[in-house]
Amino acid sequence: MSIFGREIAEQPAVAARLLDDRGPVVEAARAIQRARPVGFLIAARGSSDHAAIYARYLFEIRNRIPVALAAPSAFGLYRRPPKVGSWTVIGISQSGASADVCEVLEEAGRQGALTIAITNRPESRLGRAARLVLDLRAGRERSVPASKTYTASLLLLALLSAHLDPDPELDDALPRVPEALARALEVNGRRGNAVEALKAHRLAVLGRGYHLATAAEVALKITETSYSVAEARSTADFLHGPVAAIEPGFPVLLLEASGPTLRHLQNLRRRLQVAGATVVRITDRPRGDRLTLTVRSELPESLTPLPFAVAGQLLALELAAAHGLDPDRPRRLRKVTITR
Repeated sequence: MSIFGREIAEQPAVAARLLDDRGPVVEAARAIQRARPVGFLIAARGSSDHAAIYARYLFEIRNRIPVALAAPSAFGLYRRPPKVGSWTVIGISQSGASADVCEVLEEAGRQGALTIAITNRPESRLGRAARLVLDLRAGRERSVPASKTYTASLLLLALLSAHLDPDPELDDALPRVPEALARALEVNGRRGNAVEALKAHRLAVLGRGYHLATAAEVALKITETSYSVAEARSTADFLHGPVAAIEPGFPVLLLEASGPTLRHLQNLRRRLQVAGATVVRITDRPRGDRLTLTVRSELPESLTPLPFAVAGQLLALELAAAHGLDPDRPRRLRKVTITR
């Protein structure tokens, strides 16, 4: 098995470790409550940026806290940072080494903002820049495509949201996340058919709400491991232009999760199929066809991006194999990318 495949399989254990020690998350939630910020500003790159998209939906929907995604170049390249002293500023980076993300937290700290780092390396520059650090506790991640650090980031964000505003449904569901990830590793469906349908030079990956983040992350995994141009879009934005590219046989991966977005997703699927697109679904609905991968998450919508991400990672892994490519060594990529 590839390193990427082995690290995908580690995700239930990583989630269990995070759930067993919530002390740092509780401390961060209390610090936020004391600070009473006007909102959250989140700085991230790559897969961590997709975790930030998830956080935007999570904190705005669940906690009613406005969220903005930072433009790190404003802090570093342009040296014209916005005034963020009244915000809580969160940096997300598995390595903690991305210079532009670190600069956001360093400047925010100088302005007196509460700063929080979410990283797999608490001793990193990002960890040193933050007032509080949330350790992903994922163990060393060796594969270039992130897997366990991505879902660990989502889980830490969900735990933070839950401790800011406790809710019985979410509180009861969080301990079930490791089991849901384990079930996703054995996703119910014919992955071979899905892989064959998506084995193309270009495809679309579509989601909405919480699963806009999943669409972005799965598209990245497919692009970096198979070199296909996988474009992620909100299904709402997709209808504002990109839908014109649909033609017979065009492959679409649709993230069809239960929740307020479901009817919209189902209507779009039917419209795409009428236009001749080949639609592969990842869904938590019980019924499907040969191009449907069913994830039995048994989680509330806000947590379904975790098992859906695992299903998408497995799909990317098998697509790479179908293309005859090594997912552990994508060309022109390194594990740690330093940007300014």
